[in-house]
Amino acid sequence: MALLRCVLGFFFVIAFGFFYGISMRMRFKELPRLLIIAILYLAHTIGLNIGTNLTSASHSTILVSLYPLFAVIFAHFWIKDDKLTLPKLIGIIIAFGGVFITVLPKLQSGSGATSLIGDFIVMLSGAIVGLRMTFTKIYLQEIHPYRLLIWLLSFSIPCLLLLGYFFEGDETIKLSIPVVVAVIYQGWIVAGVLLVSWTSLLRKYKASKIIVFFFLMPISGVVFSYLLLGDELSIYVLAGTALVAVGIYLVNMRRKEIL
Repeated sequence: MALLRCVLGFFFVIAFGFFYGISMRMRFKELPRLLIIAILYLAHTIGLNIGTNLTSASHSTILVSLYPLFAVIFAHFWIKDDKLTLPKLIGIIIAFGGVFITVLPKLQSGSGATSLIGDFIVMLSGAIVGLRMTFTKIYLQEIHPYRLLIWLLSFSIPCLLLLGYFFEGDETIKLSIPVVVAVIYQGWIVAGVLLVSWTSLLRKYKASKIIVFFFLMPISGVVFSYLLLGDELSIYVLAGTALVAVGIYLVNMRRKEIL
């Protein structure tokens, strides 16, 4: 899935760049930065897939949704005009409180160690996304967003191909309408339209200010995990989801809204 998503996204970005006459030629001085972004992208993709296989879809959604908060934390140290404020700090504390409530049953029972490991890996992949967002914001001041995307996907495709060969080489792909729809959605919408839009916005606005609606992500993810996959909606999952959503919202609250 990750490989097909990158391939479809690659062709979408190529077509988009040619249509608008954007040069995709990489300058030699850009290579180290592009490699860093590609490595972070791969690390996130691998971590998310491994972690989600070890835990539930609802837990994975809640934990990976923390990446805007990690972006805010990293931006405080690397971007001079995007510092932590008291409301942001309160939002971060509330969101991580939601994470604690979400995994509390596993901690109390002492069971589900594998699932807890999966939770941690997914949360770590969210932190990697936050770091990638911060570096992307910094690098976009010198690298055109479409050129960054095309080389990010170009570096990722052969790596994912090799990983798929070594770890999934014996598995057969069973095509069905839901699978095809999911691949097209992941490739053209997620790796294509959304990546292009997101990277373009990062070039113009603060990383901490373009995640204002991200509080909806854990809510929608948990709801769809319940509707489509039959995940259990325990009181802990619901409370954790609510706190993570509130935390993300507070992080993005403007000062005049607080006053």
